[in-house]
Amino acid sequence: MISFPNAKINLGLHITAKRKDGYHDIETCMVPIPMTDALEMIIDKKSAWASTGLAIPGDPKDNLILKAEKLLKKDFPGLPNLSIHLHKSIPMGAGLGGGSADGAFALKLMNNLFDLHLDDYFLEEYAAQLGSDCPFFVENTPKIARGRGEILEPIDLSLKGVHMVLINPGIHVGTKEAYAGVSPAAPKVLLEEVLADRARWKAELVNDFEASVFAAYPEIGEIKEKMYGAGAFYAAMSGSGSSVFGLFEKKPDTIEWDEGYFVFEAEL
Repeated sequence: MISFPNAKINLGLHITAKRKDGYHDIETCMVPIPMTDALEMIIDKKSAWASTGLAIPGDPKDNLILKAEKLLKKDFPGLPNLSIHLHKSIPMGAGLGGGSADGAFALKLMNNLFDLHLDDYFLEEYAAQLGSDCPFFVENTPKIARGRGEILEPIDLSLKGVHMVLINPGIHVGTKEAYAGVSPAAPKVLLEEVLADRARWKAELVNDFEASVFAAYPEIGEIKEKMYGAGAFYAAMSGSGSSVFGLFEKKPDTIEWDEGYFVFEAEL
């Protein structure tokens, strides 16, 4: 059985408070985009793991797909072994949620493969144990996310027909580094109100990470400005970076980017 975990972008991202547990409270709107990995699971005699595509750093045991498998096997002992193959296409550490999507889609895939009949509520409970962004990818529809990112509210938002250009310059922005440059504060305007009016997005739909990240890595800020120069009605850094996306009413003329950049375009 195969599925295609997709990436997300953030429309606005506010860091609202520092929590006692060491995390931060956030407020953002997450939207799925059609950039995908490929995940295959087959019931087999022996457990097996393989990955192709982009190299995944670190110990495979730390991969959220294998952690998802371990979570379910803890509560459902006797589940059969799996041969798992991940083809990685979504850039990592890029603010696109690729790893979180892989973990959530693994839960959904195993739910179907093993006929567990878990509804979305329970899948989101499992996903929250994997990571803050993981629950979003269970229903995989536009949501306002609050708390650590696991408190989700549906929002009636459509980007249908919008052309997106997404650039990842390959600059690594550490999560701790990004948070260190932000002073948490309650947002001055209600996110839902801003999202309801695209004319307000450029001025009021803010990613709190941008100020410090752009100061440290001007090249990322220059990509955003280039998006606006090409006619985007909105452009922003996604998550804590370093990917930047531009939203256009129609496909723009070809934009010249550095040949070392990862470039992705799609009609949403």
